[in-house]
Amino acid sequence: MDWQHQAACRDRTADFYPPMRPERKDERRVREHRAKLVCASCPVRTQCLDHAIAVDERYGVWGGLTQDERRLVTQSA
Repeated sequence: MDWQHQAACRDRTADFYPPMRPERKDERRVREHRAKLVCASCPVRTQCLDHAIAVDERYGVWGGLTQDERRLVTQSA
């Protein structure tokens, strides 16, 4: 997956996955928003999202979408 070397998030993944401790809804929204801002300017966003959908990635923000958003995309396809 050569595209991963070009990903804007490669050195900053903390916002892309939930913490190991319980997370409040407002904390989750802020964390996911920060991750999506990184995704918005990523040169490989499409490849990332395609990969997450292809392997049924169940956790984190991939290609600018959360796991719930990816599920909606695949259900409507």
